[in-house]
Amino acid sequence: MQLSEHLETNLAALNARLGSSADFYAKRIELYHIRGAILLFDGMASLESLWELLLDAASRQTPPLRLGALPSGEQVYELLSRHSALPAESSPVENWDDLMQRLTAGMAVLLLDGSAKGLAFSVQSLKFRSVGEPSGEGDLRGSREGFSDLLRVNLSLLRRLIRTEALVMEVQQADCAMKTEYAVCYCKDKASPAAVEQVKETLRRAKPQLLLDSSYFLPWLFPCRVRIASPVSYTERPAVASAKLCEGKIVVLVNGSPTAMVLPTLFGENFECLDDYAQPAFFASFLRLLKYGSFYLSIFLPGVFVCLAIYLPELLPPPLLFKIEAAERATPFPLFGEMVLVILLLEIIREAGLRMPQTLGHSVSLVAALIIGDAAIATGLLSTPVILIAAVASIAVFVVPSLYEMATAFRFLVLLAAGVAGPVGLVCAALVVLLALAQVSALGVPYCAPVRFPQTALSPDGVTRRTYRTLSAHPFSIWQKRR
Repeated sequence: MQLSEHLETNLAALNARLGSSADFYAKRIELYHIRGAILLFDGMASLESLWELLLDAASRQTPPLRLGALPSGEQVYELLSRHSALPAESSPVENWDDLMQRLTAGMAVLLLDGSAKGLAFSVQSLKFRSVGEPSGEGDLRGSREGFSDLLRVNLSLLRRLIRTEALVMEVQQADCAMKTEYAVCYCKDKASPAAVEQVKETLRRAKPQLLLDSSYFLPWLFPCRVRIASPVSYTERPAVASAKLCEGKIVVLVNGSPTAMVLPTLFGENFECLDDYAQPAFFASFLRLLKYGSFYLSIFLPGVFVCLAIYLPELLPPPLLFKIEAAERATPFPLFGEMVLVILLLEIIREAGLRMPQTLGHSVSLVAALIIGDAAIATGLLSTPVILIAAVASIAVFVVPSLYEMATAFRFLVLLAAGVAGPVGLVCAALVVLLALAQVSALGVPYCAPVRFPQTALSPDGVTRRTYRTLSAHPFSIWQKRR
């Protein structure tokens, strides 16, 4: 809907839409004997910056209107936009959607009687969380900066790290009730043009009811009823996002969220971090092997323990078997049910500690752990071997926190299969895990693409890696076919 040429008509429509909002501000003024109004949202636009801008422009020489009669609103608009020192935005405000977009972005808009166009001024004063270190991604070396909640600040952090014309950051409004802004970032000399167009078109056609985080786009990018393995990753570090952009990947940022979505993502990249490239190659390779072992330990350890203790006890050393049998005789539950109960209790403790206020979260986790570990064993409800195995599996998954949801789902799947069907169920569950990882792909890139273990396990930057000097000699792009 276009703006009207009559100021009173525009103000009446604005009052009907926003008049009851406490933060809506409209100041009537007069310029060259033409009535006008300055519109803004208090708290998003700075009144001080606006008046300083106007006073600074008034102190300069502005060409007068050399006309005998009173000027029209369109003539005043042309004078202010093209021949004055006012630092207005280059594109005019011509319709209601554009007006609301500028106002909600923290700008001030000047409307004139007799002109169907408005002038927008960048006087934003948006309050946002300061740029600090993200709590969910710990690193020993490298940048300590983390994304903020404001989209424009996050884009500036990326631009400061990638100082080339290849970086493209396209900002759009989502088709949702909140009209939230999002940005699609990529390096045009590395990213696949077809993949970029596919992502932009998918996000343009997406219709989320609300958009509070980049992960809300996932069902449109990769539609699937049941999704255990997701071919995307998330980061709150500009340094990590910049590194992914330089590899030819696409980063999606949403206004109001500090989490950036990176796509496509390879399975092996979940076991990498910034510290890998700041450490000696042999030690970084050792840590990656440790992470792979911890991930598979967290998935298979409870299921293997239940399978051996119930169906194949002859494979256990006699001293260990006697201790397990003695501990199980003192408990009222079967070993399989006991393992399921302990793992569920550990998940409840984790969720309670995560959702509680920070001052109480550690206390809840500590008290719950003491109750389960001490009181449960003392009363004979749970056995020590089962608690030990479940605790090791639960702790091992935190070595690779980005795969927590996947590992938890796979752990329950393997445990149930091993407890119900024994060795056959364990083997079938392992095949399901491998199939679930192998069938996932994103934008034509398989989730397990570059490393086909064990044929190419010792790739330049896979399960192990070479020195950073060697890696830098052959820049990596996600769209390359590495054999």
